[in-house]
Amino acid sequence: MRTSNPAMNEKAFTRPAAAGETMSLSGAVNKTFILLLLVLLGAGYTWRIFYAQVAQAGPQAAAQSIMPWMMAGLLGGFAVAMVTIFKHSWAPATAPAYALLEGLALGGISAFFEAQFPGIVIQAVALTIGTLFALLTVYRLRIIRVTENFRLGVVAATGGIVIVYLVSLFGRMLFGWQMPLIYESSPMGIAFSLFVVVIAALNLVLDFDFIEKGDGVAPKYMEWYAAFGLVVTLVWLYLEILRLLSKLRSR
Repeated sequence: MRTSNPAMNEKAFTRPAAAGETMSLSGAVNKTFILLLLVLLGAGYTWRIFYAQVAQAGPQAAAQSIMPWMMAGLLGGFAVAMVTIFKHSWAPATAPAYALLEGLALGGISAFFEAQFPGIVIQAVALTIGTLFALLTVYRLRIIRVTENFRLGVVAATGGIVIVYLVSLFGRMLFGWQMPLIYESSPMGIAFSLFVVVIAALNLVLDFDFIEKGDGVAPKYMEWYAAFGLVVTLVWLYLEILRLLSKLRSR
């Protein structure tokens, strides 16, 4: 088994489980909903702070007021995610913590985009949910089959995207240079964002396949770990859809 989601490496489901204490698909689904609710809770907190400050002091003051919460969410979420990836058995505690922290970051990011492009957040949320259920449907109907070549293609494309983002990040930090494909709303920039959205969506298919193989095999705590991995992909997909819509709206 292979997936490009680092939260679901090929050793994740190889640990033996005690009889009657194995992971189930229904358990993983239930815990995914719990984590998504926690993401919404964290996002709602920073979202409310932003718009309360907009009404009182303006957008600039609002941005400054939520920046500490956003940074705490981004850095804290990354740290907790790394702990979860390396200590799967801690997932029942760390996965909810990750969801709350990531929600703080997403609420701030979403508020920034919404202030520039009213209505964009609900569009991005709807498209993310629609993509999730559409791909789950085609996966369950076996319209898309997860072959080894399919896995390798998605993993390679995801790795390429990560490299592009890292080059852009370090270029911006060291030289103040921004990669046009990522930030500009040119036809090439839109095409790049659309490509990234497609690859992020295809990662969901790999995650479904990976989780299905853990059903009845992996330890019970892996339900939380599986839910965590799926939420990581959904967060990425949502952010990429948000970026794509912002490019389209800015033209």
